[in-house]
Order: sequence, then C-alpha cells, then structure tokens
Amino acid sequence: MWYNTKASEILGIQYPIMQGPFGGGLSSVELVATVSNAGGLGGYGAYTMSPQEIYALDQQLKAATDKPYNINLWVSDTDAVNGTVSAEQYQKVTQLFKPYFDEAGIPLPPQPAPFRSRFENQVEVILSIKPKVFSFMFGIPTADILEQCRRLGIKTVGAATTLDEAIALENAGVDMIIASGFESGGHRPSFLAPAEQSTTGTFVLLQLIREKVKLPIIAAGGIATGRGIAAALTLGADAAQIGTAFLACDESGALPIHREMLFSDAAKYTMLSRAFTGRLGRGITTRIAKDLIGKENQILPFPLQTTFMSSLRKASLEQQKHDMILFWGGQIAPVLRHKKAAALMQSLIEETTSLTGTYTR
Repeated sequence: MWYNTKASEILGIQYPIMQGPFGGGLSSVELVATVSNAGGLGGYGAYTMSPQEIYALDQQLKAATDKPYNINLWVSDTDAVNGTVSAEQYQKVTQLFKPYFDEAGIPLPPQPAPFRSRFENQVEVILSIKPKVFSFMFGIPTADILEQCRRLGIKTVGAATTLDEAIALENAGVDMIIASGFESGGHRPSFLAPAEQSTTGTFVLLQLIREKVKLPIIAAGGIATGRGIAAALTLGADAAQIGTAFLACDESGALPIHREMLFSDAAKYTMLSRAFTGRLGRGITTRIAKDLIGKENQILPFPLQTTFMSSLRKASLEQQKHDMILFWGGQIAPVLRHKKAAALMQSLIEETTSLTGTYTR
C-alpha cells in the first residue's frame, strides 16, 4: 500500500503524513496528539521555549499520546552579532516603523535587549526526554549531537531548501530530509545561502534531491490534500509534511482570527517578507510587508525584529488592524476545507488511498 514507505518504517507510524511543527505558540498538545493518534506524526515547534518548558511539554505529550511525535528546534536561533544591534541600527528601524506605531497610537519600543542562543541548552533536554523524532531547521547540529541521537534511538530530520543543503544533511548523517519548497507558510529554513536565493518549488526540489541523495525525503510546501500527497509520493517522496492545513484547524495554537484569515479570500495572496521577524517567511500579504519591499536592510536581525514588533502586533490585534499583522500561511491555503484535525487526517488518508490504490515503489 502507498503508506508502506521507508519514512513510515523509520518513524514508526502507520501513514507517512507529518504535521508541520509550528513555532511561536502555534503548535498545541491537542493537535500533535490528534495527528499521532490517527496514525500520522504530530509535530511541536519548541524553538522559543526554555529547557524547563520543553521538559513540561514532553510530559504533556506523553500523557496525550503513546504514539511517536516530533519536537522541532532551530539550530541557528539568532542572526544578531553578539545578540544585539547598534544604536544607529535601532534608530533606522524606528524611523522606518514610526508611522505604523503612530497609527496604532502606541509608543515606539525601547531597543531590544541582547539575545542569547538557547539551542545548546534545549538540545540537552531533547537528549534527556528522547522523543521518537527530533527535527531541526536553520542548520545542522554538531556531529556529537547527532551521534548522541543515534545512540539514544532518536530519529533525526533536517530541513533543506536547496540540493546543496540536502547533500550537507546527508553527509552529516541525519535519518531523513525535508524538502522545504518556497510555497510553504512560515520561515524559510535556508542555511547555506540567503533565503532569497533558495526559493525552489517543492516538487522541483524533491526531484533534484531524489536524484542525488539516498535518504528518505519528506516533501513540504503546497501540500494540503491527498492529491498532493499522491503527487509527492509519485515524484519520489517517502512522506509529506503538511503545515497550513493543520494550522487552520481548531486544535492548533493559532488565534481564532488567524484561522479565520486562512479560510478567507485574503489567503489567496501571500508573500515572503522579513518585515515582521527579521527572517524571510511566507504569510498572508499585509500592507507593511508591501510597503517595506526593498528596505530589508533597515530591518533588525532575527529575533530582535520580532521583539521590536511585538507591541505593534498586540495593538493591531486589539484594534482589528489586520493589514498590519503577519498571519503565517502557505500558497495552498485557498483549497483548505477542514477545520478539525481528525477530519483532515481522515480525508488525507482516504483521498490518497483512492488515488493510489495499492501503489508501491
């Protein structure tokens, strides 16, 4: 059957369907458990969490499901040199964004405090709690970390936006590779070249990696239906990772207005922008993102830009100024139909089965 792939075997799941591990509070224990209990692989984005919070999260996940699940971290979680910026850089960004803060009737925030990377401390917890799957993006963990994962039986999954990144991941010894196409919602996890130069579509990227890499590949980006899964499998994927369709479900951690926007006409229009976080990411098109095209060099590095924008986001939500808020979403959003994760999983399985039958590779 179509679901008997290398990926489902390695991950210990029934169906090679993975839920995108959303960061920044957009994941939820309920969503992860729903997907895993239905035979897929639920995923939780933990890059903003402290080691203590990750440990508590794992306890909740273990209580909610006895099936495999994925915890995701960012190898590189800051672009700021020494975690900070100069007063001159901060002054430039305040001039650029002052009109929007004025429109919202709130003061400009103070210069963000220096940011210290959390990845090393977070990984220590991963090695302690031993989830079935540890996925990562924005780079490759050290050889020592990957060796410890192998010794502990933790399956490792890295994200690639280019063929070069996929080859680097294979050479590092990961278990599986996500082919992350530029159709995807959320941040572009590029790490060898600038994200703007790493914008290959999912199905092209999948075929390029399939030609050169022997590891199982997970297709991600622009997939929200069984038809998309069947297409990915036909082109050589061993699994599909689905983000936007699960983000739009009631069980996700997204705000109600965010989920509502993903089902609205506005979701037909998405764009890549650095304006809200400092890293390139795809969301529903906003006035701010359009205004700042070509001015990316005046934006603070990640994650200081996120901190800088937090009060504007809060005020814009309260005032319902939705054209000043970034709502993450992929290009596939206009085809979304399901608001319940269990119904979405059932639809994905049934549609893929109807299209592939007993198809095997």
